[in-house]
Formats: sequence, structure tokens, C-alpha cells
Amino acid sequence: MLEDGKIFRGENKGCSGETIGDVVFNTSMAGYQEILTDPSSCEQIIVMTYPQIGNYGINYKDAESCRIQAGGLVVKECFDYYSNWRAEDSLNSYLKKYNIIGLEDIDTRQLARHIRLKGSMKGIISTETDNKDKLKVKLDSYPSIVNRDLVKDVTCDKPYVYNPERNDCGSIVLVMDFGVKKTFLDCLDREGFKLIVVPASMSAEEILKYNPDGIFLSNGPGDPSAVNYAIQAITKLIGRKPIFGICLGHQLLAIALGAKTYKLKFGHHGSNYPVKNLETGMVEITSQNHSFTVDKESLNNIKDIKYKITHMNLNDNTIEGIKYEDINAYSVQYYPEWKFSPYGSGYIFKKFTELMKENKKI
Repeated sequence: MLEDGKIFRGENKGCSGETIGDVVFNTSMAGYQEILTDPSSCEQIIVMTYPQIGNYGINYKDAESCRIQAGGLVVKECFDYYSNWRAEDSLNSYLKKYNIIGLEDIDTRQLARHIRLKGSMKGIISTETDNKDKLKVKLDSYPSIVNRDLVKDVTCDKPYVYNPERNDCGSIVLVMDFGVKKTFLDCLDREGFKLIVVPASMSAEEILKYNPDGIFLSNGPGDPSAVNYAIQAITKLIGRKPIFGICLGHQLLAIALGAKTYKLKFGHHGSNYPVKNLETGMVEITSQNHSFTVDKESLNNIKDIKYKITHMNLNDNTIEGIKYEDINAYSVQYYPEWKFSPYGSGYIFKKFTELMKENKKI
């Protein structure tokens, strides 16, 4: 049941019970395991628009974190049987392992269209009752993701070194963990950095004690304006070290500099979003998972710092990348996963290497 009273009836998958979250549709044809385990999916009830989900099973090596982060899953058809040489488990068993409630055998096209027209909203999956009044009371009493800090639920508990056995590292990069995907740690590791991952609540003073060559602001869930402690820390770090941000990190950097963010009508969730690099004219087909974006007009609030919008979403003209030349910082909204292709987004990470090298010369 959605916040506006719309009801969909289907069959239970995974665990039974009840779950409430922000209902969003994801347009990816594959990658359901990565989507479910992405910390940016925290408190999302994910509706997969592709009709057949689970057909290649689950491979634990492909998880983006240590567990499923999403609040629930809705699909048209969930395969209990699977066929893939790397598969270790079924999607249904995976949901049960992490106590996640799923729903299948509903018209996901209708549900996705409803969200697209009305906007993303809270929803509840229940195997306990179909009483509309009771479900409505539970939905109304559950807080919105707006003005709520979800980062505290996905960040690490204490600092750690990623890939500690590596002994050929060059620059030290400190990762502020707002819900970092394993893929991004792998991308940074591939660049040859020593990665020190720290909790989102770490102060600027504590961060600078590590004397990093650069600071990475990770992806993460929810409303960036609610993560006040991170904004305060980033404000103090600006200009001290080269900074690179992705997704929530992109939004937090903009807020720290004086800009604002707002919640999109139905967000960007999928792997087929066209983003134009305004510096090269090239268009990248990107994966994304965010409900908030930087307000273009509010960039005028940034004073005494030269900035340039570098990437734009071709679907709705929202900002996908910003460069701040005066402070050795840049950020992107989309997910620049590294690819074995000259047309991928791996250059975003190589740019961080170049930025730190230039900063050392200064």
C-alpha cells in the first residue's frame, strides 16, 4: 500500500512481516544484487521495472556491502531457480537470509507509472493485514526521509584500511564513509591509493591527523541537508586537501560551499541515465541511485570560489558534476563505475590522481 492509499496485492517472497520505506522504481535490467546491497538504497522499497528478477541467482562476491541495505523488494516475477556458473544462492534465499520482505506477481509497470506521475512516496509491504485503515495509520506515523539522517545507519563503526595487505601504495586517500559502495573502494584501490576509511561522524581535526593526500566523499542514502556533522567537517576541510565526491558526497560538498539541495519527484534509480560531459561533449550512459539533487540556482550562493558545472543529466537537466578550481575539488552525482572501456567513466578516478599530483607540486 502506498501513502496515497493505492493498493497492490501479490505473493510474498523472502521473509514475512511488515516493512515501510520510500518506494522507488529502478530501471536496471540486471544488477539486482548490487542494487539491494548498495548502502544508498537504505530505507528504499525497490520496484524493479524489468519483469524477471533472480534468474542468474546471487554471487556473494558481487555485493556492494556486507548485507542487503534496501527495506524491501517488489518484482513482477521472482525466480527461485537460477542459471549462472558463478551463482551461489537464489534471490529468495538471499532475501530470507537478511530478513527482507519481498513481493511478486503484481503489475510493476502500473506501479512504476503511478510513482512517476505522483512522485515517490512512502509505502508498506505487509503479510499481516490487508486492513486499509490500519496500514494507513502505520504509514502516516512513519517519518519521511526528508530531514532525516540515514547515514548513521550505514557508515562504518571505526576507521579501517581497505586492502591492508597491499604494500605498493602511493598517495593516502581518506574515505569519509557515508555508505560507500565496495565498487568505489575497488576503483580507488585500482588507482594505487592507500585507503583509510573513517566513520561519517569523524571531525575535520581528526581527519587531518592522518595527513592524507586527498579526501574522498562517498555515496550514501537520504537527505544530505540532515547530515549536519559531515557538512561541518567538510566545510573545515575545504581548501586544505584535494576533495573528490560522488553522489551524496557531491551534494554534501555543494552544501558545505553554500548551495542547497531538493528532493526529486521520483529520483534517479537505474543504469541507463544519459549524462553529458560539458567539457568534452561526450555522453555517458550511467547508473544512479539518488532521490536528492543540487539546486542549480542555489550555486549562486557560493562566494569567492570559482566553480563550473561539468556534467548534466540529459533527461531532466539536473546537475551531474561540478568542478571547484580554486580549492582543488570536484564531484559527480552519478556512479562512475570503472569499466574496461575507453568510453567508461573511469577517467573520473584518474582525475583524482592527477589532482593530488598537482597539489603536491604546489
